[in-house]
Amino acid sequence: MKILSVGSAFPEHEYSQQELTETLATFWKQKYFNVERLRDFHEHLLVGSRRFCVTLEELASLGGFQQRNDHYLKNALSLGEVAIRQALDKAGLHPHHIDHLFFTTVTGLAVPSIDARLINRLSCKTSIRRTPLFGLGCLGGAAGIARAADYVKAYPDQIAVLLSVELCSLTMQHADLSIANIVGSGLFGDGAAAVIVAGDQVVVDRADDRFDEDRGLKIPRIVKTHASFYPDTERIMGWDIVDEGFKIVLSPNVPKMVREHAAHDIVDLFEGTGVSLSQIRHYICHPGGPKVLQALQETLDVAPDHFRLSWKTLKDIGNLSSTSVLLVLQETMETCHPHPGDWGLLMAMGPGFCSEWVLLQW
Repeated sequence: MKILSVGSAFPEHEYSQQELTETLATFWKQKYFNVERLRDFHEHLLVGSRRFCVTLEELASLGGFQQRNDHYLKNALSLGEVAIRQALDKAGLHPHHIDHLFFTTVTGLAVPSIDARLINRLSCKTSIRRTPLFGLGCLGGAAGIARAADYVKAYPDQIAVLLSVELCSLTMQHADLSIANIVGSGLFGDGAAAVIVAGDQVVVDRADDRFDEDRGLKIPRIVKTHASFYPDTERIMGWDIVDEGFKIVLSPNVPKMVREHAAHDIVDLFEGTGVSLSQIRHYICHPGGPKVLQALQETLDVAPDHFRLSWKTLKDIGNLSSTSVLLVLQETMETCHPHPGDWGLLMAMGPGFCSEWVLLQW
């Protein structure tokens, strides 16, 4: 099982964190008694800029769930198509090569789901299988890779694509003055990513020398995956469904979950592999926020430099829920130049509350 490529796509509207903070401060100043606290919250999130699928003017006027979801349908289709086509192009593949399309999101609804609508737009073969995954949140990128790996392990001559599209800006609630919503308003952004996962019997003839196994970009094998579900933690992260759409549930105990469980999860992942944490060269961690990344660094006892791409992604575009860890994977594959034999660790946590871990080797 191997990851051939990652593609990505972002909406056109890009704003600095300062622009977004001041827009929200203007909007909330009549309701929120301490606007300076809003600025402090946003500053401490260490996000520099974000991409939104709507303008600031449209963001301020978002109404009920239908209007928000209409924006979601339009943008999820366009961004999803770009991300998939980019990933296929990098791998020297075409839409008719896709045997199974996995789709994960937590920021909009569609029936038929986005994956079905994209099959028509991409002109995929009619025998394609599809699996829409809703509700995994930040976990979805890591979990989606693991489920795609399960599939190509069973069908080693086939190719699976995981698509993640998250348009978090559409979930911002104007009337919600909770700390969770205020933090979310400064943390989450929009974007899409697609990952090509191939079975061991798949041979791809790449014209691009960057993908030559001997001379260029090495592709990682998926060695093992592991999932951990933490009982009775449903209110750590998720949505409450209200008339206006998705109202965020975000507990300050997420870093505590990391500290309590991550070390045990690593032991379970490594069991039977002969791999130890000291051998991991590439950390591909979901950038959930500064406190989450700091908790991971401390719990795994690794130097901050190992998480530099997660910190970079957080600064450049914020937290894109399930899409973020896939963007860190893309950066790792395309800029870090992993050496043959290098070990990598991909992980994310999300609603449940739970975690997914993927052990990689180049």
